[in-house]
Amino acid sequence: MATPNKFLKKVIIFDMDGTLVDSSVTIVNAINYVRAKLNLKAMPKELILTKVNDPELNPALFFYEAETFSKEHEDWFSEYYTNHHETELELYDGIDKLLSDLKALGYQLAIATNAYRASTLQSLEHLKVLAYFESIACYDDVGRGKPAPDMLEKNLEDLQLKAKDAIFIGDSERDLLASKSLNIDYLMVNWGFSDYKDAIHCIEELKNRILELS
Repeated sequence: MATPNKFLKKVIIFDMDGTLVDSSVTIVNAINYVRAKLNLKAMPKELILTKVNDPELNPALFFYEAETFSKEHEDWFSEYYTNHHETELELYDGIDKLLSDLKALGYQLAIATNAYRASTLQSLEHLKVLAYFESIACYDDVGRGKPAPDMLEKNLEDLQLKAKDAIFIGDSERDLLASKSLNIDYLMVNWGFSDYKDAIHCIEELKNRILELS
């Protein structure tokens, strides 16, 4: 039986890549795998990781020289992810315990990620954390990816909750803008692909901030 939640906040929504999961190698290699299929030169790792969360650019145009992502782009990206997630992905240190502790306190947990659903489920299952989450909203589940708020709206709808009931945790400007669109409390972490000096730098600090907001 789940522990009753004694806090005002009911759900903690997480971004996945760069927040829960260190997928930097896989994302870089998957994007360059698609680029190779398109006869485009490989991009440097640091450029990809700098731009992957940039809310000012069109990612399909920047990475694949296309106006929008096509089914081929999705299929090729997912193909690489499927074939390599078991060797290239890992949870950031302390994430498993954090999720376990939050569940024990009675929070519901959710994910809002710009990744595709198939690769997201494969990743979370491989990392043995899929069962923690009651709602998972992915790029191909909604009309728009972050920084649009569609994924967060889906999480709240799935759980029949309101924005005031949630805290969103991410590592990028896209995540911040999505949270602002719905007026959801937001916490920025700094162990992923971004470099924000004022962000949260360790799991213990993150847990304390969650409890302060609750």
